[in-house]
Amino acid sequence: MANGTFYVTTPIYYVNDKPHIGHAYTTILADVLARYHRLFGEETFFLTGVDEHGQKVEEAARKRGVTPQQHCDELSEKFRALWPTLDVTNDDFIRTTEPRHERVVAQALQRLWDAGEIYRGEYEGFYSPRVEKFFSEEELVDGKCPETGGEVFKLKEANYFFRMGKYRERLVEHLRANPGFIVPESRRNEVLGFLGRPLQDLCISRPKSRLAWGIPLPFDADYVTYVWFDALINYVSAIGLHADEARFGRLWPHCNHLIGKDILTTHCVYWTTMLMALGIPLPRRIVAHGWWLVDQTKMSKSLGNVIDPLALRDKYGVDSLRYFLMREMVVGLDADFSEEAFLRRHNYDLANDVGNLANRVVKFVQRSLGGKVPAPGVADAARDAEVRAQAEALPGRVRELVGGIRIEAAIEQTMALVRRVNRYVAETEPFKRVKDDPANAAASCYNALEALRFALHLLWPVMPSKCEQILAGIGAGAPVSTLADLRWGALVPGTPLTLDAPPFPRHEVPALGGPSPAGPTHSPGAAGGGGNAAGRGTAGEGPSPSGAARIPYDAFAKIDLRVATVLTAESVPGAKKLVKLSVDAGESAPRRLVAGIAEAYKPEDLVGRQLIVVANLEPRKVFGIESNGMILAAHDDAGLAIVAPIRSVQPGGKVS
Repeated sequence: MANGTFYVTTPIYYVNDKPHIGHAYTTILADVLARYHRLFGEETFFLTGVDEHGQKVEEAARKRGVTPQQHCDELSEKFRALWPTLDVTNDDFIRTTEPRHERVVAQALQRLWDAGEIYRGEYEGFYSPRVEKFFSEEELVDGKCPETGGEVFKLKEANYFFRMGKYRERLVEHLRANPGFIVPESRRNEVLGFLGRPLQDLCISRPKSRLAWGIPLPFDADYVTYVWFDALINYVSAIGLHADEARFGRLWPHCNHLIGKDILTTHCVYWTTMLMALGIPLPRRIVAHGWWLVDQTKMSKSLGNVIDPLALRDKYGVDSLRYFLMREMVVGLDADFSEEAFLRRHNYDLANDVGNLANRVVKFVQRSLGGKVPAPGVADAARDAEVRAQAEALPGRVRELVGGIRIEAAIEQTMALVRRVNRYVAETEPFKRVKDDPANAAASCYNALEALRFALHLLWPVMPSKCEQILAGIGAGAPVSTLADLRWGALVPGTPLTLDAPPFPRHEVPALGGPSPAGPTHSPGAAGGGGNAAGRGTAGEGPSPSGAARIPYDAFAKIDLRVATVLTAESVPGAKKLVKLSVDAGESAPRRLVAGIAEAYKPEDLVGRQLIVVANLEPRKVFGIESNGMILAAHDDAGLAIVAPIRSVQPGGKVS
């Protein structure tokens, strides 16, 4: 595989409280990406850190009776200490109070001042202490901050301003010329919508009389730098701007910023225009992920629904936590967090599929084949070849998906191999054949262990500790350094198998409210969020199709039917009839559907197929999972059949 360079950053986290699951998700996502790219043989650099200046920090320190620096020292250590316990392998951790950072901020400010890009002026507006930003009266919502709904107060003062509005057209041109610069497309469109209005200049200072905790302006000691102008510089100060230009030049063109969607404007407008003014090329990509929700509500301290990642790690293990966070969220979409969903994912994917496969094959070999990696051979030529081909194709598929920040899809591709190996073991029956044909049973187990070795390598960035444990237990040793070294047949016969217990113990799952495991209780209709598997041609209870009541044409015209391509498909843990789908319906981000079609279609057979989606239904929960639409299906005495176009159609194509 060709070498390359990959630089990934998290936002730097504000030190006003202890880390929560949102911080953990972004940082683990960055770590998973970094680990994958190291496996791809690329030079990789992973940066995270903390934002330590600003009014909220100063006020928090005052309330505690400590200095701002003492407050930052204590809180930043909570973040720094958390990451190793979550198997995070960041290459650097930057604090904005470090001299290496403050020096670059001062240099940038002086450079812009000398170039006339910063000027002194007077501003009168409504100030939000919570986000430390000014708003015009027109921007307020019901007299409050448009971003948080918090209180604002009117303020008039002299300050320094960056000529941000000067770069509006240039930024719009860049976004249009580089559609992959902001991911997903919906966030790019959001930024373009924001830039459709006049872009105001940005206030980049605060008088020391009101805020002393910040980096002083190099050209006016009575002012400190506005926290966003300071914080955003970290992405370049940490990799050597004005200190190690060779290193900076090597890493910066390959920068991938990971952010939450709530800080989209600051990173996609403030930061990009600052870079333009400084003459620094823009980063490669900005990835704005969604929020973790609890009961469809964003986590907040005031609601008391903040999830502590340390508690989950201690209760269920770091690998299960990392797996759930990476598998459950499609980057760009919000995701619901619940302990029940967490446990079901753990039990069905990890305990049942990965853990059970490893444990039962190893135990069988230990009991019946000498306890060592068996000799390769032919168990079933066609099935052997199929499993090997799927395993050898996996690294390329995963690399393509990871390159598109489709981690959940990369995991699904890997788990599809695990499920195929489980079926392979059931089909070749080494447990039955060992008495009459031990060589055949040995070949079957060798192929199963070798395919599992491939899967574990591709799951290693997500679950490094457990994958290393299982790899060692099946006689594979340590993971390969790069995927270029991952070759079929490397498992050495005669190596002792040492896996001595199931790697993923099952956990009791509390009862979920809502539909029973037999399936959703909605009326029959199209298979999806508003119906079960039946697909009988009506959208609700009523007469049979032969006697269906007529409806006005205008009523039918309101139904938005679209062609969609299945990106991922998986069984819903605990529900025999349900499949959870991620589909491309020609929209800015994948759409999630839950369909009652599992008795007719295997999830792995659905990937790549096209469906007809009822796209304008209100979302509804099916077995605790939000489904955004239905798929069309027909039903007769032979069973269920998905309705699909005869030829391939561009995703999002309208059915009329």
